[in-house]
Amino acid sequence: MKHPNHPSVDQSDRVVPYNLRQSGRTPTELLISTRVRKSPFWHLSHEAGCWRATVYNRIYHPRGYVRPEDGGAMVEYEALVNRVTMWNVAVERQICVKGPDAEAFTDYVITRDATKIEPGNGKYAILCNDKGGILNDPVLLRIAEDEFWFSISDSDLLLWLQGVNISKKYDVMIDEIDVCPLQIQGPLSEDLMAKLAGEELREIPYYGLMETKIEGADVVISQTGFTGEKGYEIYVRDAHENAEIIWNAVLVAGEEFGLMVIAPAHHRRIQAGILSWGQDLDHETSPFQVNLSYQVPRNKEADYIGKEELERQKELAANWHHPLSQGRTSLYRVLDSMQEFKLCQEDVPLVVKLTENPDHATSKLFTGAVELFSHDCIHALLGRGLLVKDEAFVIGYTMGSGKKMKRWRRNLFLWVWKSDTKLLG
Repeated sequence: MKHPNHPSVDQSDRVVPYNLRQSGRTPTELLISTRVRKSPFWHLSHEAGCWRATVYNRIYHPRGYVRPEDGGAMVEYEALVNRVTMWNVAVERQICVKGPDAEAFTDYVITRDATKIEPGNGKYAILCNDKGGILNDPVLLRIAEDEFWFSISDSDLLLWLQGVNISKKYDVMIDEIDVCPLQIQGPLSEDLMAKLAGEELREIPYYGLMETKIEGADVVISQTGFTGEKGYEIYVRDAHENAEIIWNAVLVAGEEFGLMVIAPAHHRRIQAGILSWGQDLDHETSPFQVNLSYQVPRNKEADYIGKEELERQKELAANWHHPLSQGRTSLYRVLDSMQEFKLCQEDVPLVVKLTENPDHATSKLFTGAVELFSHDCIHALLGRGLLVKDEAFVIGYTMGSGKKMKRWRRNLFLWVWKSDTKLLG
């Protein structure tokens, strides 16, 4: 029997291999120390029943409220998809870039065009290194003409941004600010948020922002989330003073809607095709491996970090070459009208049926529709280099969902390539 840190999955393309057995319970007690921050919502999460946590961005992160003997994560899931839920996501540290050069600096560090983000709006964005590896995938909020907030995923983006500007010397302030978000997610979230912030909240577009007060405390509200359900985030300004005010206001207003405080719902975000940095991608992952090629713009004239390498990869993909392979590759075609394959990552099989899809014949990266017969194993798709039969590799995916992202349609499209040379992704 092999040691669990050395599984049979070939990871020779990695500098540091994935630890594929690092999830799940541990017999070791987690020490609560000053090295890791307790967020302003930490004690409130425990009052709501939090019984387990992890660490994210060096902040303790609540990861369970309903115990397994009481139904566990699926009870939280049912509340999310049927009613409305509140999440403590203070782990999304807010990095502020503010000053006369805020737009130019932000445009240089993200791949997409920051000049097209109007004040009062946001975008999902990625930041890459010079090799095209993804360093972080924040929600980027443009608070004002000269101010951006990076609502970051699990990596030290503050240090990266400050380091970049040592030599670039843009006229900006780059620092973390005392702002902590809560997520309000679920089909009843709009009604709850309108009760808290007024009927004008219903006019906020997807990724739109609204500055207002709740119980006298300043907040920024965005229509964003980590679920695929209708949802919002409340960014609490001066969070160490106002956390309890906002938390308690949501609890009171949410009673009539059946509000439940839950942990971030990874089962739902996986269904929605939403990625989690550190689990599904990291600094050795190309956007072209995880269905983020749309983050590499076709016509952004301004320079940005990683531009040369990412445009090289985009050109290869456009010419039917695998962007991370040293040799020539061809798109794997499904020969029969329907074939059944088994995708395996370690001991987790996922049976799918691939069908030729003429509607996507012009898309060189998609092979066809995929119907999942075991969505409990969908996370098997999130690894790179999964084998289809013997020589074809699943290197990316995208999922469809119902109108207004209300429900998952249980279908997706895979990127499948067949190559005579070893794939690096």
